[in-house]
Amino acid sequence: MNRVVHPIEQESFRRLRARLDTSHLPPLTRAVVERVIHSSADLAYAEDLVTDEDDLVEAHAALHAGAPVVVDVEMVAAGITRRETVCRLKDARSGPGLTRSAHAIRLAYEQVGPGALWVIGCAPTALEELLTLDASPALVIGLPVGFVGAAESKAALRASGLPAVSNVSEKGGSAVAAAALNALLYHPASLDPSDSSEETL
Repeated sequence: MNRVVHPIEQESFRRLRARLDTSHLPPLTRAVVERVIHSSADLAYAEDLVTDEDDLVEAHAALHAGAPVVVDVEMVAAGITRRETVCRLKDARSGPGLTRSAHAIRLAYEQVGPGALWVIGCAPTALEELLTLDASPALVIGLPVGFVGAAESKAALRASGLPAVSNVSEKGGSAVAAAALNALLYHPASLDPSDSSEETL
């Protein structure tokens, strides 16, 4: 079933594209970049985001084949509109050397195992913990926010070689992390490189 795109959303993307030329980007990269910018009204994400089209193609296939989606906080889950997610933060406990967010990632991995898509938009320690696990993720959307550890955790994600969406700066957050995942959800399950239809909004 096709998603109905509200006229306000259509107009928002029209204005975005009038201010920023994204036509040179590969299809899924373009979808992610535009939706993150749409969610934040921050054109600087066009230069700040780090993506790889091949990673996104594989993640898109896994997502549409039913791979689990794990989020670090309920705020990210609330922004993902077309898929059930796993969030174990309510069950997690902090301890010596382990934040509650990190413990939640451990619990989620015990539940879903390898091959999931991980969407981290809040705690850098959640992303750091994920990098210690043998999670073999389909994709890690690592966009935590903050002045302590956020940029460093995202740099570690990029250095890990895992398939990922990240950004270089300290900014990020639940809305942009959810937006990046939604970009893959909203893109048609059958990829057509020439497709620039409204369904990709």
